[in-house]
Amino acid sequence: MQVQVNTGRGLQNKESLDRWASEFLGDSLSRFRQDITTVEVQLSDENSAKKGAADIRCMLEARLTGHEPLAVTHHASTQDEAFRGAAQRLLHALDHKYGKLDRHHQPGRETIRKEPAPESPL
Repeated sequence: MQVQVNTGRGLQNKESLDRWASEFLGDSLSRFRQDITTVEVQLSDENSAKKGAADIRCMLEARLTGHEPLAVTHHASTQDEAFRGAAQRLLHALDHKYGKLDRHHQPGRETIRKEPAPESPL
């Protein structure tokens, strides 16, 4: 899983941020590692000239194998809180997406829509 970190509006991207984000997301999303090709991180300061309660925005977009990308956003007062909040939202969204897929694609699963097996003529 590749992690790309992009910053804008008053935030600087440092090598340590790239390394930390890759390690954090690698650990947090480890059970989905085979399903995710890339996670793009967008960090920005929405009100770079002014200080506000929740002016740091973190958007995470996960590019999934065989599925549409999945994106989440979280606002907070610090980069750390915004990043961790977005990571939690992404984890929840992946749990939800893959949990639904697992429930709908289990072989031999009983359903009310299943046609009854034809009776044997013997």
